[in-house]
Amino acid sequence: MPQSNGYHHGDLRAACLRAARELLEEDGGAGLSLRAVARRAGVSATAPYRHFADRDALVSGVAAQGYRELAGKLAGARPSPPAPDDLAALAVVYVRFALEHPALFRAMFAEPCDPADEERAAAAAVLSEYVQDVVRTAFPGTGDPAARATAVWALVHGLAFLHLDGKLDSSTPQAVDDQVRAAVRALLAPPPAAPRTTTAPAPGTTA
Repeated sequence: MPQSNGYHHGDLRAACLRAARELLEEDGGAGLSLRAVARRAGVSATAPYRHFADRDALVSGVAAQGYRELAGKLAGARPSPPAPDDLAALAVVYVRFALEHPALFRAMFAEPCDPADEERAAAAAVLSEYVQDVVRTAFPGTGDPAARATAVWALVHGLAFLHLDGKLDSSTPQAVDDQVRAAVRALLAPPPAAPRTTTAPAPGTTA
């Protein structure tokens, strides 16, 4: 029999994930529990256990949704084929996602989760492979693409958390964009050419 909040048998998992995300946005991870999710979804206290063994499994389900949404945002903004400078634009999309969905972003990367959760692992792998593919395409045949992708991701991910934690200016979207673009371009800029040196003529000789 349907509940008063519109819950129907068959969409319990989706209802629990939706409730979990609402709770995360309202109170961060502190107020998230299976019991709280059940109350928010309007189901019995034991109902969420049909799909989630514990809180870590619930967070893993939320994180998997976040990985897919972030990958979709990046794919929607990706030029084809990407050039090195385009990585700065994609970095902006990544950091904006973190700032627009702070609780979800922390659930994806900071909350305890179920390391054996296959859905979460698969969604995270898609995001990781996407980053590697973008970097490999932007820098064909140069160095170790996996190492470069790790470096780029580490920088952008660090920028996202520095902005979330108030360590960098996020007072306006433009301030965020400018900082992110500048940081990525600084990392990817080719090293300056070494100055040419000239050898002084030996004493008693002419140049």
